[in-house]
Amino acid sequence: MPETKNTEFDRPGGYAMPKGATQTMRRSASAMREADIKLYGDQVARHEPSKPRAKQPKHQARNPDTRVYVGDCRDVLAFLPDKGSVDLIFADPPFNWDVPYDEWDDGMPRAEYERFTFDWLDGCIDALAPHGSLWINIPDDTAAEAVLHLKRCGLTMINWCIWHFRFGQNRTSSFILSKAHVLHFAKNPDDRIWNPDAVLEPSDRATVYFDQRTMAKETNKGMRVPMDVWYGQYWGRVQGNNKERRHGHHNQIPEAYLERIIQACSNEGDLVLDPFLGSGTTSTVARALGRRSIGIEYSAVHAKSAWERIVDLGMIRKGAAIGQSTAIFKARRPRPKGYEAPAAAT
Repeated sequence: MPETKNTEFDRPGGYAMPKGATQTMRRSASAMREADIKLYGDQVARHEPSKPRAKQPKHQARNPDTRVYVGDCRDVLAFLPDKGSVDLIFADPPFNWDVPYDEWDDGMPRAEYERFTFDWLDGCIDALAPHGSLWINIPDDTAAEAVLHLKRCGLTMINWCIWHFRFGQNRTSSFILSKAHVLHFAKNPDDRIWNPDAVLEPSDRATVYFDQRTMAKETNKGMRVPMDVWYGQYWGRVQGNNKERRHGHHNQIPEAYLERIIQACSNEGDLVLDPFLGSGTTSTVARALGRRSIGIEYSAVHAKSAWERIVDLGMIRKGAAIGQSTAIFKARRPRPKGYEAPAAAT
């Protein structure tokens, strides 16, 4: 369909601009809550939370307040004293791919795994403050179910991002897996923490095309909010001799990933929660950025290892990936004489 002139508002060039998915989701959120959406996991009974093994955190530090609880996150979330006041949640749950996560059973029947997913998502929703955001790292085979459940719970999707990495496991039976889905939902899209200036990167217009118009802006010259496919230096899977690597942990998320989310969707002093703490990346980055944090980990062994990283080692690459260009093409022509490049691209 050819693009038509816009008659509703004045925009340079005069062409129509789509309203986009977020505005559409704002309008449909209440309708989705009332919709009779049935999923496979609904046939399994909900988890009835029981008081966790220990009501107090297993590990705790101050300045800023950092806590790690050991137990099933469905139980810990139900009895969390901070329930309803968490500013930001990041979750990287078990994928149910038979990974040996110490005590955790990572090979549930499909319906039980979906029910488990819905239950911990419900616990996260209850933990969030009204202005809170929820981010989830999830694979292909569960992304759709997670999205539909959150929509039927009345949350609004802000972004469906992709974390792209170049180090996927080799295979010949299908295309190589090189991504995970990064789902961003909010309770109230019109009242949420959003700090775009904290995560800006040089735009292709500035670094590839040397477009003077982007350098003529009054603010953030030559910079843009990152696109919804995430990649670049320090964004790969944490493998082998990577400096961030915590041995004994599986599927470790890079610091750059959490730094972007925490900077964009929380403020200094805010409370960040991770219901599947794993190697401790979320709390490590949150503590380095002056955020309070809560981590929940099923395995006491993994929780101890994560805690050593959080309080003793700390964040290794703070700020290293912020402001880096992600252009995939070289400059199309020599830089024009007198062209002022964005500061982060020099």
